[in-house]
Amino acid sequence: MYRDKRGNELAALKEIAEMLNSTNDMEQMLHDVLVKLLEVTGFSTGWIFMMDDSGENLCRAAYRLPAALNARNREVMCGTECWCMESFKQNKLRGAVNIIECSRISYAASRKLGDTEGISHHATVPLSAGKDRFGLLNVAEAGRERFSDEELALLQAVAYQIGTAIKRIRLYQAQELNANLYAKLGDVIQHIHAIQEVHELPLLAVKCIGDTFEWQHVSLFFYEQEQLSLRAQYTDGNVTAEWRMLAVDQAGPVSTAFRENRVVLIDDNSKLPCSSLSSIGIPSFFSAAAIPLRIRNCTAGVLLISSRSCRQFADYQQDFLYSLGDHITLCIENLRLYEQQRELARMEERNRLARDLHDSVIQKVFSLSFLAKGAETVIAGKDAVVERSLQEMRQMAQEALKEMRTLIWQLHPAGLEHGLLTALKQYGQSMGLIVHEQAEGVRELPRQVEEALWRIGQEALNNVKKHAESNRVSIHLVKSKRQVSLEIADNGKGFSPETLKGRLTMGLLSMRERAEMLGGELSIRSGAEMQTSVKAVIPITDGQPQRDKE
Repeated sequence: MYRDKRGNELAALKEIAEMLNSTNDMEQMLHDVLVKLLEVTGFSTGWIFMMDDSGENLCRAAYRLPAALNARNREVMCGTECWCMESFKQNKLRGAVNIIECSRISYAASRKLGDTEGISHHATVPLSAGKDRFGLLNVAEAGRERFSDEELALLQAVAYQIGTAIKRIRLYQAQELNANLYAKLGDVIQHIHAIQEVHELPLLAVKCIGDTFEWQHVSLFFYEQEQLSLRAQYTDGNVTAEWRMLAVDQAGPVSTAFRENRVVLIDDNSKLPCSSLSSIGIPSFFSAAAIPLRIRNCTAGVLLISSRSCRQFADYQQDFLYSLGDHITLCIENLRLYEQQRELARMEERNRLARDLHDSVIQKVFSLSFLAKGAETVIAGKDAVVERSLQEMRQMAQEALKEMRTLIWQLHPAGLEHGLLTALKQYGQSMGLIVHEQAEGVRELPRQVEEALWRIGQEALNNVKKHAESNRVSIHLVKSKRQVSLEIADNGKGFSPETLKGRLTMGLLSMRERAEMLGGELSIRSGAEMQTSVKAVIPITDGQPQRDKE
C-alpha cells in the first residue's frame, strides 16, 4: 500500500514538473499547477499568494474557491491579513504547516459573505528557490482540520517545484526585457547619430528616447557655467525645449548622479511622490533613474528618466542605462568633432581666399595707385584735365585698396585663424603671461560677436600686463544657445571699484561700448588685494550674420 501511494506521489510530482516547464507565462503556470495539484491530491480548493514589489500580498491564482472567499471579486483574499502571510513576511515559515484556523474564512463567515462549503482550515507552504522568497501555496479540503505529514511533505515538494519555476520565469522575463531594451537602444542610437547639429540634439534626443521606450518623462541636463542646465524634456509624448539653470547641489538625484558619476535609481514606495525637481517643471515621480553622461571619467551632464509608478526601472540592468548615457555623450562628441572639421575647412577656405586677394588683386590695385601717382607727377602743370583725372584715379585706387584690406581682415582676422580662445591664449603668451584657458559649449559664433570678444579680450589682457602685477591669468569662454560669455581673471593686487566711478579709462570704455553695441554687457569685479575679473556677456540672436554659412 505504501509503495502504491509513494508511486502515485512520484507520478504526480513528475506530471507537475512537466507542466511547470511547459510555459513561460506566470499567470498560466500558477493556474495550471493548482488545477493539476488538486487533481492528483483530491483537495477541495487551493490558492497562491505572491508579494508584489511594494511588499503587498496578492492572490495571483485560485481554483475552486468557496463562495465566501470568491465574493465581491475576492475581496477577502485581497484585503484582509492572515496568520500565514504575516508569518511569511516575518520569515517564520520554513516549511509546510497546518493552519489551526483560517482567519480569512472566519472573517468571511462572520460577515456572511457566502457559503464556506465546509472549509475552515488549510495547509500552507512557502514558495521559494534558494534565497529568493516569492509567496505561499495554500490548499484546503472540506471537513479537514489537519493534514498528514505525508501530505505536507508532498506539498513541500510541489512548492519547491513551483518556486523553481517562478524563478526560471522571472529570469526569462528579465532576459526578454533586456533583449527588448537593447533592441530599442539600437533604434535610439541610429536616430540620435543621424542628428546633424549639436544645438538640435537635446530636443531630438529626448523625443526619440521617450517615444522609443514609451517612458513617461525624459529630461536632459548639461553642465554649463558651473550649474546644471535643463535643456529639453519629454513628458507623456510632449516635447519642450528648456533652458533652466539649477545649482549643482539642488537637483536631487540628478545632483547625485552628476557629482558621483554613477547611475542613481530612485524607488519611492511611500505614498508621496518625489518632487525635488518640480521648481524647474519636472513632474513629480515615484521612481526614476539618473544616468550620468560620461566623458573621460568626467560628467558632462545627466539624463533623467522618471515615472509616476513605483519600481519602473528596478529591473533594468545598469549596463543598459550606462550604454544609453554613453551613446548620447558619444553623439555630442562626434557632433563637436564634425563642427570643428567644418570650421577648419571654412577657415582654410577663407585663408586661401584672403591670400589670393592679397597676392593678386591688392597688389595690382597698389600698383595702379603707384602708377597713377607717378603719372600725376610727370604731368603736373602741363595738362590740368589729365592731372585731375590722374588724381581721381589715384584716390579711387587708394579707396579700393582700403576696402580690400578691410575685406581681407574680415575673411582672415589677424590672430583668429585657430579660434577665439586659442588666439587670446597666444596673445597673452606673447606678452609673457601664463594663460589657463577653459571652454564650454560648441557652436558657431556670429562674426561681429567673435570680433568684439577678440578686441575685449586683447584689452583685458593688456590691462593684466600693465596693472595687475601678476603674470597668471585665466580665460573662460562659454558658448550656449542664447549667449556667449568671456571672462578674463587674474590673481593680481586688484583695485577698489570706487576708483572707477565716473572716470572709466579709454580701454575700459572701449570694451564696454563693444559689448553694449551688440546688446551685451560688461562687468568688472575687483577689490583691494584680490583678483580682478572682466566678464563680457553678449546675446546671440538668429538675426545676427554668422561668420560663415555653408
